[in-house]
Amino acid sequence: MTTAAIDPIKFEVIRNALTQAAEEMAIALRRSAYSTNVKTRQDFSCAFFDKDLRSVSQAFTQPVHLGSFVRHVPIAVERYGPENLDPGDMILSNDPYGGGVHLNDISLIAPVHWQGELVGYTACLAHHVDVGGGAPASVGAFREVFQEGIIIPPIKLVARGKIDDDLFRLVLAQIRSKRETTGDFRAQIASNRTGALRIVEIIDRYGIDEFYRYIDQIIEYTDRRTRAEVAKLPKGVFEAKGFVDNDGFTDGVVTLAVKITIDDDGVRFDTTGSDPQRRAPVNSTYAQTFSACAYALRALMDRDLPVNDGFYRYVHVNAPEGTVTNCVHPAPVVGGWETHVRLNDLIFEALAPALPDAVCAGTKAMQCHAGFGGENPETGEYYCFLETLAGGYGARSTSDGPDAVQCHGQNTENAPVEETERNYPVRIARYELIPDSEGPGEFRGGLGLRRDYMFPEEATFTVLADRDKAGPHGLFGGEPGSTSVYALIKNQGDGKHEERLSSKTTVQMQPGDVISYRTSGGGGYGSAFARDPQHVLADVLQGKLSVERARSRYGVEIDMAAYAVDRSATLELRRGK
Repeated sequence: MTTAAIDPIKFEVIRNALTQAAEEMAIALRRSAYSTNVKTRQDFSCAFFDKDLRSVSQAFTQPVHLGSFVRHVPIAVERYGPENLDPGDMILSNDPYGGGVHLNDISLIAPVHWQGELVGYTACLAHHVDVGGGAPASVGAFREVFQEGIIIPPIKLVARGKIDDDLFRLVLAQIRSKRETTGDFRAQIASNRTGALRIVEIIDRYGIDEFYRYIDQIIEYTDRRTRAEVAKLPKGVFEAKGFVDNDGFTDGVVTLAVKITIDDDGVRFDTTGSDPQRRAPVNSTYAQTFSACAYALRALMDRDLPVNDGFYRYVHVNAPEGTVTNCVHPAPVVGGWETHVRLNDLIFEALAPALPDAVCAGTKAMQCHAGFGGENPETGEYYCFLETLAGGYGARSTSDGPDAVQCHGQNTENAPVEETERNYPVRIARYELIPDSEGPGEFRGGLGLRRDYMFPEEATFTVLADRDKAGPHGLFGGEPGSTSVYALIKNQGDGKHEERLSSKTTVQMQPGDVISYRTSGGGGYGSAFARDPQHVLADVLQGKLSVERARSRYGVEIDMAAYAVDRSATLELRRGK
């Protein structure tokens, strides 16, 4: 390997070209996909790995996937055997105990060859709307992984550029939504091919030796910058305990624990003290827990820090086997992302005393899956739909939490009402912010949202979520956000009847039935009586706060006739606190 000096301009050109190759993979996947979950909500991720299976570049779609990808791709390739991969081959896998996550997230991995030489791998992961199992959309309160859908060890789906039709039929036979799944798989194939073309173009332009040399330098550059960022963090040991509200079969909470040690050797995350794994949908795989820790560490660093192997080597995680943060076969894993995102919240809560200006209060901290399916009366096809609903984000030391957004490693987009109703036999009866759902504070938490699904025909609906017992925590005197509500509303002869549902349940819908999601608001930051009265007024005028809540929780009296703060009454309220 040459020791010639690094050209800084060439370094940046190659670094950005590699990133853009991954981004173009994402564009190809999104534009080719069939399902709303992939083409619109962007529930997928793409990346390039070098021949040594080091993460080199990523498309920044879903951080939850990208952190787990660095575990899954190397394990899948090594188990299949790089020597068994020819140009044009692609291997498929979703094995949760082979570096994977829950079964819906299926990875497709392709070797990249240049003039017959293996130079790396393109890989993409997509959340498929159904992989079989006990309920449409493959989400539900299952007891073991076998009930959750098809389990795919690393297998060759594409051989020398041609899909193995027998294998493809076998996979599709397990799945309800065959048309959408077929389209999404082919979109993943197109994504990997696009990435491979761009990688080969880079090599053609700069040569194979320069390609390898600059990849090494890009990773080492990230290593140096990550080391410098870690050095800025406060040294010490930081701990927190929290819980998932229930496991879907019992009312008992699922305890999570995290200890973060920051010293001269780096940052270590330890989840010892978390509950043993359960025969319930609350178990996280090691890859999911690693992803949560990687996201949290990355969120504390400079925004322009590259994310590749040079960063991930600083993420050290001890998650004891057989716990809900590192489950072992055959534990169910479908709800692992619910546990993963709650762990994110817990990490930031632990670090809050040392980094009060760098972390936020509690967020909705759940994926909040809504999955349903049945026979489409217009087409006769079996359809499946899945989305994850937004909620309130936690407030920060200088600003309110955003209303109705995805939190932490979630980066999925909204499923528009128009597209949902056009493509699936469902009507969105309500879609709105929930007033008074924020966690009060000097800076308030974000509002939760309400989304009601009305079914003109029979369907099966699964709620796989959380937060129906305790709302997101506040910080430094801030108050918790609201809890979530999941309800079945039935139209009967004497009117509408509302039945509260568990956050992890499957129900059979009859024509006219409605499922209502009302997600939690974010936690507040600082004392609510320190909030600027003008900000309280603005929230009241926008319909985000009621006049009564402004008075009782913020000590602000609003004169609605004048659309103004009653300053003297407000002063009296706050004096009498």
